[in-house]
Amino acid sequence: MLPDAVLWDMDGTIIDTEPIWQESQVVLTARYGAEWTHQDGLSLVGSGLERSGEILRDKGVDMGVEEIVQWMTDYVVERLHGDDLPWRPGARELVEELHDRGIPTALVTMSRRAMALVTAEAFGARGFRVVVAGDDVDRPKPHPDAYLAAAAQLGVEPTACIAIEDSATGVASARASGAVTVAVEHIVPIAEGAGDVHLTTLGGVDVDRLLELTGPALSARAAERQGGPASVPTSAPVTEGDAR
Repeated sequence: MLPDAVLWDMDGTIIDTEPIWQESQVVLTARYGAEWTHQDGLSLVGSGLERSGEILRDKGVDMGVEEIVQWMTDYVVERLHGDDLPWRPGARELVEELHDRGIPTALVTMSRRAMALVTAEAFGARGFRVVVAGDDVDRPKPHPDAYLAAAAQLGVEPTACIAIEDSATGVASARASGAVTVAVEHIVPIAEGAGDVHLTTLGGVDVDRLLELTGPALSARAAERQGGPASVPTSAPVTEGDAR
């Protein structure tokens, strides 16, 4: 069964920016003599930037939340350079193949729009029809607002979409929107069953494999939209080995 669209998280899912975000936090807290641990950095993966700014300020960074957000965004953007983006395995190829197969895609990220566009523009004509960034919505992930906005802009039902995420916070956001959710575990663990499909890599996952993995959950959502019983399970965890 084909989805109406595929909605993509960015940081950690398409490009491996999480280590750069964490580096920015280490540099900034060191500047103010604030205590900051690797675990502190991991706790922010998938969160809205405003929450990160609030926590960094509470830790001792003597800047306003918006100043902190802008400083970190500028730090990360300066490290990203077009075709040199740190692509996650299989992600770019899958986005481009979805375009070639006529399946619309959207980029759904809590990063600021200026940074999201760096990634979106790297795809050129084979990229995203819609970009929804953190500064486009009132409530960040794990609220579903960004995914709901992306589906609305594409003119599709969220429950007819596939969302691809790499963090527990992002998976919760996508699931709350009703989208069939593929959890691709990366830096932080994601509990089995949190998404409809659980992977450890997109390496080797082409469009046909993605449809195979998500087909049961998409069919269940379709049955629910039509008012019938969900005759198939909506959660089908798989492993990295299954994806190949």
